[in-house]
Amino acid sequence: MSHHLTFKLYASLGQYLPTGAVDNKATIELAPDETLAQLIARFNLPERLVHLVLVDGVYIAPEARATRTLNDGETVAIWPPVAGG
Repeated sequence: MSHHLTFKLYASLGQYLPTGAVDNKATIELAPDETLAQLIARFNLPERLVHLVLVDGVYIAPEARATRTLNDGETVAIWPPVAGG
């Protein structure tokens, strides 16, 4: 049985979405027991650009990303650092 999640990348990270992504989001297949860190690595997201990470609207701190296992139907949203001030 396959598991899928909604993967959203914002601003400059949008270029890392898989082919077929629409409006900065794509439905992707999950590997068994895939963690947030593994998902980030799988799409070659530069660590320095992975700033704000939410799973179903809940912030996941950098130190928790290697142990946070992803589940079928969840939504992962990632933003780069925002310049300005």
